[in-house]
Amino acid sequence: MILHGLLLLLLTHHALAVEQFSYRVLDKKPQPDNSFVQGLQIVDGELYVSTGLYGQSRLLRYRFADGELLDQRRLHPRLFAEGITVFGGRVYQLTWRARRMLVYKRQGLSPAAVFALPGEGWGLTDNGRELVYSDGTEHLHFLDPDSGHHLRSLKVTEQGERVVRLNELEWIDGKIWANIWMTDRIVVIDPTSGEVTASIDLRGLLPLAERPPNADVLNGIARNPADGGLWVTGKNWPWLYRIELVPATAEHENSR
Repeated sequence: MILHGLLLLLLTHHALAVEQFSYRVLDKKPQPDNSFVQGLQIVDGELYVSTGLYGQSRLLRYRFADGELLDQRRLHPRLFAEGITVFGGRVYQLTWRARRMLVYKRQGLSPAAVFALPGEGWGLTDNGRELVYSDGTEHLHFLDPDSGHHLRSLKVTEQGERVVRLNELEWIDGKIWANIWMTDRIVVIDPTSGEVTASIDLRGLLPLAERPPNADVLNGIARNPADGGLWVTGKNWPWLYRIELVPATAEHENSR
């Protein structure tokens, strides 16, 4: 009986083990340092960015190769934009406290629909079938992309403890990556169990010498489907950084 209990304990500990990573910078691209980045995605060679703050919120579409602004949509001054995802021929954009999800036609960013949200909107991604959004709690919510109807919710835990302040989201290789607001950390979440399987420490990514006075927290994760490149940034940061993950036991080397 004691042996069985010890074995069960070891198996449980193994199941909850969280891989720890640091990073190495491979490349960087300039971006406007007045972009309060809330959402980030690269699709078909284009970079979609959602920027927040009341009176400054926008949806922007850039050519990723050279950063040329191709299109933009300004939000009503009373709306505070949050996460985005591009799904099929539409772009979905959360708002923070207005309990709305804005839906645009991808071509021209013209308004297509508005979905009601039960609470706050923080981060947004999709799994190829459903929209997935966070609301600042430990829960992720899955929605029907055609109607906006709530399908189910998932509780996110790390070694048995709930994980809150899940912010900008990105679906990568069958997992949900999430910024943790007010930290320099990204977590990787199993979308079936809700367990955090990996943690990425991005402290020091934006050097103090390059940090504008208005720079805010780390926020923004985008995977480039063309080459698999992983890009991250922050609110009012002057750079997008391409990084690769390094096991936490090894020191990261920043190639700037």
